[in-house]
Amino acid sequence: MVDDTYVGAIDQGTTGTRFMVFNHSGEVVANAYEKHEQIYPEPGWVEHDAMEIWRNTKRVIETALRNADLTADQLEAIGITNQRETTLLWDADTGKPVHNALVWQDRRTTDRVEKLQEEDKVEWIRGKTGLEADAYFSATKAEWLLDNADPIKLQRSRPDDIRDRAEDGEIRFGTIDTWLIYKLTGNHITDVTNASRTMLYNIHDNEWDQELLDEFDVPAATLPEVRPSSDDDLYGTTDSEGFLGTEVPVAGALGDQQAALFGQTCFDEGDAKNTYGTGSFMLMNTGEEAVESEHGLLTTVGFQRSGEPVQYALEGSIFITGAAIEWLEDMQLIEDAAQTEELARSVDSTDGVYFVPAFTGLGAPHWDGRARGTIVGMTRGTRREHVVRATLESIAFQTKDVADAMEADSGIEMTDLRVDGGAVKNNFLCQLQANIVGSTIVRPQVDETTALGSAYAAGLAVGYWETLDE
Repeated sequence: MVDDTYVGAIDQGTTGTRFMVFNHSGEVVANAYEKHEQIYPEPGWVEHDAMEIWRNTKRVIETALRNADLTADQLEAIGITNQRETTLLWDADTGKPVHNALVWQDRRTTDRVEKLQEEDKVEWIRGKTGLEADAYFSATKAEWLLDNADPIKLQRSRPDDIRDRAEDGEIRFGTIDTWLIYKLTGNHITDVTNASRTMLYNIHDNEWDQELLDEFDVPAATLPEVRPSSDDDLYGTTDSEGFLGTEVPVAGALGDQQAALFGQTCFDEGDAKNTYGTGSFMLMNTGEEAVESEHGLLTTVGFQRSGEPVQYALEGSIFITGAAIEWLEDMQLIEDAAQTEELARSVDSTDGVYFVPAFTGLGAPHWDGRARGTIVGMTRGTRREHVVRATLESIAFQTKDVADAMEADSGIEMTDLRVDGGAVKNNFLCQLQANIVGSTIVRPQVDETTALGSAYAAGLAVGYWETLDE
């Protein structure tokens, strides 16, 4: 079976969509990528066009298969990994979004979060969800969409109120995994890792929480069914009459950081990884125990396989790391990301310059939604090399903050840290990170561990791989 069949993975990220095909050895045999538009209607607001994401998803699947001379019939299964917390609503009849998706970076609901803080509901929310009350998560985004989406966009001659239609189950809520599963299979499903990031899901009872739904006025009728990350029962199959022309099982989904945890084979308690992307996200597997953080980390679902208990994780979410490198490009301080290593090495230090890249607030362990980017310590002698080095140091220092919190919460000393994402190609950054954290930095052979993790989840569900050891 495995000689000429493969597993595909849709990796739908913040800036673009990738489709990768893996063989039984976990090697990449096909790969295609396409960017999508970043929409900024107002300062601090970030949106995506979900229909553009779907068009790009179809295109990268077709391109990857064509370039590798493969057919869809050779795919044993498809897994999905996705930018987490990004939220959209769509019409159950037409399948069209009622508004652009609100991206995880979007801060328009900060006032709502501050109201929760004033009402002393932070600990209540954390106790149920393991999450900080923050605009980062889906609950306040869904609430905003239900209050503000324009019913005229539903293309009805007599548009009803969206909340009324949501109560009747005519409006569907989902994160990006749910949207893609729906477009691929027609089924309204999410996985347990993505559900755990909505701030509407009780991670201890493993079900949608009615008290939270009432708080944010999100009708239960809009919600997807929650299934394991690797699902033997399948989420569904692609339509034989659809763009692939055959029925391919869709059998695995994980939020991108949990997918990287799975792809880095962090299957045992104490295993930890850090992904360097737009932001950086460090996760440590804590086994079947949901460890409550006392140091500003999130308690989240790590993954779940069919018929097995949920595996939990501690997570430190750093909002801006790779995006700080992009900012250097935007400011024309560098021509491309690869240049940062050379420039950082050309000076002995930052000469007292420190950069806090809080462009969208500060995440773990500080959780300050109103913090903004700051550069301090500059003199007339400051050159771009110092700012570039300070930017790389800011990534390592933010990771150090999270690593210290993780060790304090878990009681586990971190001897190895598995890393992935685009920035790990930077040898200077990786050595700097090892020095600052005091751990061995372990890099994978396959850089795209998020895609690999979702492929593993889907492949395990259909028997392409039999066991975790394999």
